[in-house]
Amino acid sequence: MVDKRRAAIGVVLVLCVIALVGFSMGPLLAGLFNPTASESEPSITPTPTADTAQLSQLEDQARGYEMVLQREPENETALRGFLQAKFELIRQGRGEVKDVVEPLRTLSELNPDEAEYGILLAQSQEYSGDPEGAAQSYRKILERQPGQIQALQGLTNLLLSQNRPEAAIGLLEDTLQAAPQANQAQPGSIDETSIQLILGQVYAQQERYEEAIAIYDEAIKNSSEDFRPVLAKAMILKQQGNTEEAEPLFAKATDLAPAGFKDQIQMQAGMTPVPDTYGESPEGEAGTEGMETEGTEPTQE
Repeated sequence: MVDKRRAAIGVVLVLCVIALVGFSMGPLLAGLFNPTASESEPSITPTPTADTAQLSQLEDQARGYEMVLQREPENETALRGFLQAKFELIRQGRGEVKDVVEPLRTLSELNPDEAEYGILLAQSQEYSGDPEGAAQSYRKILERQPGQIQALQGLTNLLLSQNRPEAAIGLLEDTLQAAPQANQAQPGSIDETSIQLILGQVYAQQERYEEAIAIYDEAIKNSSEDFRPVLAKAMILKQQGNTEEAEPLFAKATDLAPAGFKDQIQMQAGMTPVPDTYGESPEGEAGTEGMETEGTEPTQE
């Protein structure tokens, strides 16, 4: 039961991090790792129960793009088309993730400043049983963009899956240590609060609750209008049975959060959501299903 509670906290905290930094990887990532197809995928959009004709058409598309790539291995249009067809086939059980690794490697090399290709490459490598390759791909992104939050989260998760929590903590602490200088050179390049949230999540998963609360307190002090560290601390306190101290933090997190997150916070607190009282968030209506906010990126000052 404790493991389940800890896992649930980890999931929600990851979603909190994602919610306000944005995790829109575009149609490629959505096509493979998201059960809902992206609206921006061109031409064919098979349903989760695609019929034989649709699958055959996707296979024909993939073969056609593959023939182009044999002649022009760096043709980006063909690479993207091949990947989109392959991703949908994989979702339908008609392909293997390893088939997309090399095309993704090529795309990431052709577009080194577009981290989404490298992240998807790393995820595909890990899924295909190549964790070392995945780690290298994440680190390659972080060499160019030390604050790339999805790469940091991905590498952290990979290290934790290898039972290397101290390596994960060291990665995040080193990034935080480098943040002031990096942000002075390029303002906003490292989101310290989001990294503190990931670090707190690691501490919590290791049952190092005092350290988790300490890092959340620091984040609250430095980002007083950000609901995420307040919610994170409240959830840790609730897990420890300290409901009296957690309740005002849940209330504060609810007040600070954009409209699309208020109901979810109240549910975590064990409160009954109050309907239709908050209006729209400053950035428009946020998607609330599972706290996923693809396409909605409210900004914390």
